[in-house]
Amino acid sequence: MFSDESRFSLQSDSRRTFIWRAPGTRYHQENTIERHRYGGAGWLVWGGIILGSRTDLHVQSVTMTGHIYRDVILEQHVRLFRGAMGAEFLFMDDNARPHRANIVDECLQSEDITRMDWPAYSPDLNLIEHVWDMLGLRIAPRQPPPTCLPELRRALLDEWCNIPQDQIDNLILSMPRRCKACIASSGRHTPY
Repeated sequence: MFSDESRFSLQSDSRRTFIWRAPGTRYHQENTIERHRYGGAGWLVWGGIILGSRTDLHVQSVTMTGHIYRDVILEQHVRLFRGAMGAEFLFMDDNARPHRANIVDECLQSEDITRMDWPAYSPDLNLIEHVWDMLGLRIAPRQPPPTCLPELRRALLDEWCNIPQDQIDNLILSMPRRCKACIASSGRHTPY
């Protein structure tokens, strides 16, 4: 299982202008107009993906802590998938502080959940980052766009369920190719 958190906001956190365009239309006038779709706060979401399935999307307004990660994410989501998958279940999260808290390690050991070793200073090969991009691309064109937190929450939950599973499966099946490309580039930029 590949898992991670991401933040979705009612306004862009980066203060950059994002332009969504078709290939070959980069400099068309309609693609150079600044658009502000959202304004306000946001949600922290967590999800997990595996071949043929995914977890429910967990949406929260507070920062992820070791206790929340253990009590909500591991106990209510990951443990259930581990039980269904059996001994071959391998769990991937990143090196974020909440993921590496002692209480989290103890929980994983007590539930016999094997965590994938992930070097501290390594390229981010977590495929769920691409799923977060898919989710954002599905929310961006909504008309009308979400204008308040409850609308954004509903849009996140709806669109998470609407991402085609075959797109997620294709991402997971691309992992060997991605790892080879990362190794070939010595951990620098990869052309996948």
